[in-house]
Amino acid sequence: MNKNREEFIKSLRKVEDIEIKRNLSVTELVEMFGKSGGFTSRKIYDAARILLDMVKDEESTNFISFPAAIVATGTRGVLKELIARGLMDVVITTCGTIDHDIARCWKDYYGGWFEADDNELAQLDIFRLGNIFIPMENYGLIIEDVTRDFLNEIYDEGVRETSTFELMKLLGRYIDRCPKKEKSILWWAWKRNIPVIIPGITDGAFGYQLWLFMQDRRDFKVNVFLDETKLDEIIYSSKRTGALIIGGGISKHHVIWWNQYKDGLDRAVYVTTAVEWDGSLSGARTREAISWHKISRKADHITVEGDASAILPLIITYVFDNI
Repeated sequence: MNKNREEFIKSLRKVEDIEIKRNLSVTELVEMFGKSGGFTSRKIYDAARILLDMVKDEESTNFISFPAAIVATGTRGVLKELIARGLMDVVITTCGTIDHDIARCWKDYYGGWFEADDNELAQLDIFRLGNIFIPMENYGLIIEDVTRDFLNEIYDEGVRETSTFELMKLLGRYIDRCPKKEKSILWWAWKRNIPVIIPGITDGAFGYQLWLFMQDRRDFKVNVFLDETKLDEIIYSSKRTGALIIGGGISKHHVIWWNQYKDGLDRAVYVTTAVEWDGSLSGARTREAISWHKISRKADHITVEGDASAILPLIITYVFDNI
């Protein structure tokens, strides 16, 4: 037998069976994932370890990006807790996140099913987001009312030009009056002074209300270039950077785009359901970002394929248990 082959085999970790037992903790289960050789389960373990190293690194500036869809689900609580504990330093997300965070502060969403009759739901004025049902008055109407009141309030205070991260800080302050404020992503970001940047600020109900507001108040504007200046300051003042990137789109790209200017992220965890064979950014794995210098060649990185609403609670619970 080839000696190099023997040495190689000795260097490998043996596959161990997962042992299910009463009162098995999430940490114990994720640790077993690391030993099981299981396909996605092993990736969940690797992602948890990278994230744990990332949040323990006091010299790392940590980004989180995510799409709005998961904010409509209970996964909002996982995102909120990451921010509430101050484990993330920068949030980059979409306008829909603002919509769902506002709506769920004042109203309720409901569990539904994917196979629902959408024609029937339309007649009932109920929106369907996957298997989440949202009564019309619990989404569009409440967002309109809150946004108009909020914008009038800050306009009366003298705000005329603002970045999205400054606007989100003011909105977090506004949400302070809501009884369910402690469930809010934006409220906790305001409390922890964590910037929330929305590159696509017009792409949602909140953004549409912004546009309407500006029709009557031409001296009011959102200057997205101020957000880019903020990101420039963050990137060039960071010794190391890490990112938890959920899904894809503009929020994902904004994180990795800016990190190319410091030779790439030092740690990166992607969670995605998108495929890579269509060339999309959303489906691109971490290894592709290395070719663009958006992730460092020396980085610890992993792409976990699957639904974030199932994967994130496992990974983040493991991190919380081991900080």
